[in-house]
Amino acid sequence: MSRRHRAEKREIIEDAKFGDTVVTKFMNSIMYAGNKSVAEAIVYGAFDIIESKAKSDPLQVFKQALENVAPAIEVRSRRVGGATYQVPVEVRNERRQALAIRWIITAARARNDKTMVDRLSAELLDASNNRGNAVKKREDTHRMAEANRAFSHYRW
Repeated sequence: MSRRHRAEKREIIEDAKFGDTVVTKFMNSIMYAGNKSVAEAIVYGAFDIIESKAKSDPLQVFKQALENVAPAIEVRSRRVGGATYQVPVEVRNERRQALAIRWIITAARARNDKTMVDRLSAELLDASNNRGNAVKKREDTHRMAEANRAFSHYRW
């Protein structure tokens, strides 16, 4: 890692259908081996299923799912005097979004539905209704931070 300065953030182009950069980030996270068209088909297919099942705007369901999964606090390891403590810290907005995207995709891949489109749409619908494995991951993270609240004075 360079000590001179922080890496510049790349500009992310909005996606073609919804004109939203968050959807593009989500697509890029789903993408395997540079197959953007496959990732695009998965995301847009999932959005179509959400639209037919939930009878509402899929972008709103997606935003709600991300908001429900994004953690507010997490624990970071901090070494003090030979002992390592799990110190609860607040999560920056960019990291909140990145963690939410990562957790939703991981939970969707772990599901037992037939295709990735079905898995992703089911996980997004569950997350928007505060259910599913991605929301459980957020709850576990919050519970861990709450349990280690005694070490919050080691925050830096």
